[in-house]
Amino acid sequence: MSKNVVKKNKWLLFSLSVLIVSGLALGIVENNLAGDESYERLRTFTDILRIVEKQYVEEVELEDLYEGAIRGMLKTLDPHTSYMSPDAYMEMQVETKGSFGGLGIEITIRDGKLTVVAPIDGTPAARAGIKASDWIAKVEGKITRDMTLMDAVKLMRGPKGTKVTLTIMRKEFDKPKDFSIIRDIIKIKNISYEMLEADIGYLKINQFQERSDDELKEALEELNKQNKKALILDLRNNPGGLLDMAVSVADIFLEKGKMVVSTKGRVKSANKDYYTRSPKVDSSSPMIILVNAGSASASEIVAGALQDWGKALILGEGTFGKGSVQTVIQLNDNSGLRLTTARYYTPKGHSIHAKGIVPDIEVEEAVITKKKNKAHIIREKELLELWEKVEDKPSEKQSEKQSEKEAEPEAEPKDNPSEKPEAKEEEKPVDVQLQQAIQIIKANLILQAKSS
Repeated sequence: MSKNVVKKNKWLLFSLSVLIVSGLALGIVENNLAGDESYERLRTFTDILRIVEKQYVEEVELEDLYEGAIRGMLKTLDPHTSYMSPDAYMEMQVETKGSFGGLGIEITIRDGKLTVVAPIDGTPAARAGIKASDWIAKVEGKITRDMTLMDAVKLMRGPKGTKVTLTIMRKEFDKPKDFSIIRDIIKIKNISYEMLEADIGYLKINQFQERSDDELKEALEELNKQNKKALILDLRNNPGGLLDMAVSVADIFLEKGKMVVSTKGRVKSANKDYYTRSPKVDSSSPMIILVNAGSASASEIVAGALQDWGKALILGEGTFGKGSVQTVIQLNDNSGLRLTTARYYTPKGHSIHAKGIVPDIEVEEAVITKKKNKAHIIREKELLELWEKVEDKPSEKQSEKQSEKEAEPEAEPKDNPSEKPEAKEEEKPVDVQLQQAIQIIKANLILQAKSS
């Protein structure tokens, strides 16, 4: 056997062992490594790896090539499946603890764009005016095209008091706008509540985290002390959180033994049904749940369960549609694999994935201007034009308009000191969805009183 053949075989064995350890060959192992097709594909990968290492114009690290191969493979699956380096895996573990330095937004990748699921109330992002469905075109001047979620999170997080600039594109923007936001320690207040008119309790859950169920029970107890007759549960701009907390929250409003959500995947262990375990704590009737495009994941689970069991009316806009389950697997080098293993289904079998929860009563969110802040599905042509704007490359239409503008003479400024601009009264935002919910509940309470 020649030295070249021995060397080639050593390369093949070495590369194959790395692939198995890192998880790249997981599916191949299950489908018989000895199979001709699998062997040929692995040999092709090994050949490419060897050629790149030996002949690429610059020296490359094998570790970078392996990690790049892993990321490339996972990118072909879905936006929520990703590889996490040891540092990124450690960063991910901070997310569910309720206190961290950053901006206070939940992000995802939708239609190839880094997209805001929802800003968390009371955080720097919310105060700066970031909105659900905003497209983050740049983070600190770095274009987000091909950027992973974990890389984006790492750029946004940082010490308290430091500044980060997000370049945002929104449907009503002519071009991307910069939002400079000062990082802060994000201490998420899960629950806020108050008593509204007509003894209607109002309760908002900002995110499903540790102790959300206990905090919810405490809030309901306080509202009951004030003789609550009905309840509005606000899940707008709630990006989700822990699955077990979503089940525990639904448990508070449903009878014991009711299904809350089911998960279905390819492997048997991914197929699970989640049921309420305790007698219901709250019997509020009527009850309305407020949702919008920023309601995702765990929020959709709770809304879907209470809707299916006829416990609450859903009012607002269609939810985000984040209905997939990610399992986080720690690898031997303390890196991690976030893998989509199942999808969520409501008690009646409706898939949440990409469809979201459809409200019983559709009411658009209030807007100050006449322009509607509706989420917009961007098509390929528009997407290319938007990236050109982000990269400061004028499109053909923009170039034509610029030429026309340069040809036009500037209008003479009108100088009339006697004319004073009228002071515009500042418009106050009206929460139309909340007001609609209050009116519906008030009418229901009147009917209940008349029939009793």
